[in-house]
Amino acid sequence: MSRFTLPVKKMISFLEHFFFRWKFIFLAGLAIFTLLMGWQATRLSVSAGFEKSLPSHHPYIDTFHAHKDTLFGANRLVVVVRAKEGTIWRPEVLTKILDVTNAVTYLPGVDRTSVSSIWTPNVFFTEITEQGFNALPITGGNITPDNLSSDTIAQIRNRVRIGGYLGSLISRNEDSAMITADLNETARNADGSNTSGIDYLALNQLLETELRQKFENPQVEIQIIGFAKAVGEISAEGARLLEFIGLALLLTALAVFLYCRSWLLTLLPLACSMTSLLWQLGTIHLLGYGLDPLAVLVPFLVFAIGVSHGVQQINAITQKVAEGKSIEQAARYSFSCLLAPGSLSLITAFASFITLVLIPIPMIIELAITAAIGVSYKVVTNLIVLPLMVSAISISPEYAEKTLRRQQQRRAWVQPLSFLYRPMNSLWVLLIAFTLLLLALLYSQNRHIGNVNPGVPELRSDARYNQDARAITQGFDLGLDWFTVVFEVKPNGPVEACARADVMSMIEDFSFVMGQVPGVISSASVIDALRASNAGLNEGHPKFLALPRESSVTAALIGGVAGQLRGTQSSDCTVQGVHLFLSDQTAPTLERVVAKVEQYRQANHLEGVNIRLASGNAGIQAAVNQEVSRAEIPMMVYVYLTILLLVLLVYRDWRGMLICCLPLTIATWLGYWFMERMDIGLTVATLPVMVLATGIGVDYAFYIYNRIQAHYAEQRVMHESVTQALLDTGVATGFTALTLSIGVSTWALSSLQFQADMGLLLGFMFVVNMLMALTVLPALAVVMDILAPDKKPRAANFH
Repeated sequence: MSRFTLPVKKMISFLEHFFFRWKFIFLAGLAIFTLLMGWQATRLSVSAGFEKSLPSHHPYIDTFHAHKDTLFGANRLVVVVRAKEGTIWRPEVLTKILDVTNAVTYLPGVDRTSVSSIWTPNVFFTEITEQGFNALPITGGNITPDNLSSDTIAQIRNRVRIGGYLGSLISRNEDSAMITADLNETARNADGSNTSGIDYLALNQLLETELRQKFENPQVEIQIIGFAKAVGEISAEGARLLEFIGLALLLTALAVFLYCRSWLLTLLPLACSMTSLLWQLGTIHLLGYGLDPLAVLVPFLVFAIGVSHGVQQINAITQKVAEGKSIEQAARYSFSCLLAPGSLSLITAFASFITLVLIPIPMIIELAITAAIGVSYKVVTNLIVLPLMVSAISISPEYAEKTLRRQQQRRAWVQPLSFLYRPMNSLWVLLIAFTLLLLALLYSQNRHIGNVNPGVPELRSDARYNQDARAITQGFDLGLDWFTVVFEVKPNGPVEACARADVMSMIEDFSFVMGQVPGVISSASVIDALRASNAGLNEGHPKFLALPRESSVTAALIGGVAGQLRGTQSSDCTVQGVHLFLSDQTAPTLERVVAKVEQYRQANHLEGVNIRLASGNAGIQAAVNQEVSRAEIPMMVYVYLTILLLVLLVYRDWRGMLICCLPLTIATWLGYWFMERMDIGLTVATLPVMVLATGIGVDYAFYIYNRIQAHYAEQRVMHESVTQALLDTGVATGFTALTLSIGVSTWALSSLQFQADMGLLLGFMFVVNMLMALTVLPALAVVMDILAPDKKPRAANFH
């Protein structure tokens, strides 16, 4: 078993003398830097954006950008006015629908031309009269709240039925009316000027005050859903989220105190971790980033990494104090002993986070950069500053004596584990570990990439948003999640795009095929209007509900219903959209829909027609899922390659690479198995957690492996070296894991479902990584020493 290489020893020795010689000047400079970064951190704001959530250069997103002005976009706001008793066909309810429509129209960021309700002029009905077709807006130009007589209301109700709006703008049981609007990533100021971006938190407050609170009363209920509302709800819950983070910090502080029994030694590692957190938040602001609501947990997770390293430092210092060393000597020992393994683990954590840039989603790239910066700062605050600050304090002899007794008691807790490190027992430990790995590999295959539960998975199922979503889904035929497939059409010789009957037949066939896919509720396209128009031109005869076969008739029909086709085709018919309304946008539903569309595209070809995926909010989610799935394995490969390379460079030993990586691999796959069993999908919110868990596992592995190296270099046999290493670091490792696990487990009580899921997942990963480090890693070291012993001469460790 090899030791640190000579260049590493010399470098650490040089840094130790340098920093401890100039520690007060160094600490003073960092104090000034902390004040400046803290001021920058106070200017940081929560920032969310629809465009930030879109994968860059994904074919689906290219389709969305190419045709979002022609077809309905994906950032849509849906407001429903529901009568609590009876139907909406009453003057007071219809008036309320008009008032809500007007209020929605003038919300910041709303594309006013996209607003649709029974009161907007872009919603037509077409009826057949003796004079021919009669096409008018549902409420016409002469209907106002003042003349809503029973006859007028009956007329509106009849027009809704004739226009086919039951199940779309009006619920099937006619107790609700829907208002829809598309949002642009450009907000409109009061003076009419534009400003880049939408403040989703402010918009959510407007939705509550200007819509729900203003118009909801004992007669009507206001239901609101959409990306803007979901992000606003998550942002609004940020205060509660910070409360749970604060509780976790408090529990962590209490646990550190119980470990070292000194408030000063408790506050120092926490203060160092908090200092790097301020640096991180200040840097985020200086880079021009905001803190996304879904990434607000990341700073705390990076803080947790700092606590892990801080506990290891305090553990090393108190050990030396208990042995009778001065505080200066103990701090120097901690610095030189832990700088290498601590730097290794933090560099690995840095590499882990930076691999998130493989997912080309701006929000994730920002998260990766800021998290990697935060981890980098930990090298300074937790590995350098903390020992320097400890060296400047004094510790009484009484504290040293009490510390020695506590160390002896705690070693008794770990001593029983030495039974596992005898050669034969180590083989059994590895056998059990490999069995768990195989089971995890088998059962984690069913894990999902993307959302597992319907609605907004970041919110609880009983949250007002998800309640509104379920109610709207039950009352309307149009699902809240829609997947838009685009047919790009070119003229076929002399036949213009608007006259291509073969294209209309293809779209009709495609809509029928997709309607058979589980999870597809309905579809909407130009076909619906063409059928109604063709039948109307032929006295409503049912057989003329079929599409015409002649190009001239097709062109005439499209020309006759052109005003009713907004969102389904372009004015020149070169872009045709088929909106597939889905029951949800869970991973299984999206996978089925995408697979069927791809199958149809491969099997059906028509000259001049290009079928493209995808738009709609479900299309965007499918693109995100694909990017996460594509990047998952390369990310893990890069992380493990980084670990292997770092271990090889520092220790020059292939055994160390295997010993450090195998327990981490088992823990990672057990985490995937846990996600599958707990119905937690791999999303842009959970992926950083798995990366963080890898970083925490590396901490445990490197610190324990480093002590094994140190003791083995003193001519001990391997199982004795392993036992001694666990006596040195096992208590600190177990304590850190349990402390962090208990802290994040309180998140299970959060009103945010994604925070509750993160708490469960993090708590599990902290514990399982700790168990792997305390059992599998030492057992593997013992077995490797038997199977492939290090035959190089061993010198005493430089510590």
